[in-house]
Amino acid sequence: MDGLDGTVILTRHTLSLSTEGAQVERATGFQNQRLVVVPRPLVRDALTRPVTRRLMVTDAGVFPVAEAHGRHRPSGAEETIVLLCVAGKGWVETAGSRFDVGKSTAVVLPGGTGEAHAYGASSEDPWTIWWCHVFGSDAAELVEESGVRPDRPIIPLVAVDRLTAMLDEIISALEQDQSPARLVATAGMAWKLLATLAVERRLPEQGTPLQQAMKFLEERVDGSIRLPDLAAVVGVSSSQLSKLFREATGGGVLAHHTALKMARARLLLDTTELTVAQVGREIGLFDQFYFSRQFRRMHGVSPSGYRAERKG
Repeated sequence: MDGLDGTVILTRHTLSLSTEGAQVERATGFQNQRLVVVPRPLVRDALTRPVTRRLMVTDAGVFPVAEAHGRHRPSGAEETIVLLCVAGKGWVETAGSRFDVGKSTAVVLPGGTGEAHAYGASSEDPWTIWWCHVFGSDAAELVEESGVRPDRPIIPLVAVDRLTAMLDEIISALEQDQSPARLVATAGMAWKLLATLAVERRLPEQGTPLQQAMKFLEERVDGSIRLPDLAAVVGVSSSQLSKLFREATGGGVLAHHTALKMARARLLLDTTELTVAQVGREIGLFDQFYFSRQFRRMHGVSPSGYRAERKG
């Protein structure tokens, strides 16, 4: 049968289209689940109003240990779908490929692509997922910022608890009512959720060469290191490390280290009485004039000018 969004709902009597073979799966009805669906007339009305036409939550929920859970949408969905797996395992199929989903992983399926997709829980270790559907003119840009595409729907998560707290807030709000004010409130929460996912895509996974290199540089803001030496520390080639930094930060290793130094300099200028020369020495730049040039290049103002600015 069809769902509210044109979904083919997989019940206990229908078969999944998983490449692993036929498997009986269901769409809802899990013990201790939470599920909120905004009535479609309210959705259509909200999409005519200034804030919610840009982004709104249409459905949200949490399915604990969702045994035999599964959905299949032959033409995709109009809404963008976000799933957070916090325990157990599952899978997603999109753009002709299958992806395994484990703990601390997000799945983002862009809406309005017309691309078929399916997803479901592992039969051996069913996933626990928090999820929502969002719609509106801002959704596509937020998804694009996260780097997600139909053929790349997975985002490894560094702080899954923070994201599930956002979804819990969304669900709790919609459980109270779906008034225009509540839909505006949850739109803001969803914007933060998607923006955080975009940041998570750019954060290096724990223990990777990129994460180790970034941590090494953070701990040595007052020093310097050559690219070949840093590459040797984390066990990759100089060219590979440069590529990782460009993909993650948009710049090279030196640019990232300089940005860290300037961030420390701003903090010292704002919170201490150190002289400009002393601030420079604290970040490993012992030539006051070189430090001032670097600071002005990044901020458009000298260290002294920055300190004199009214802030807050």
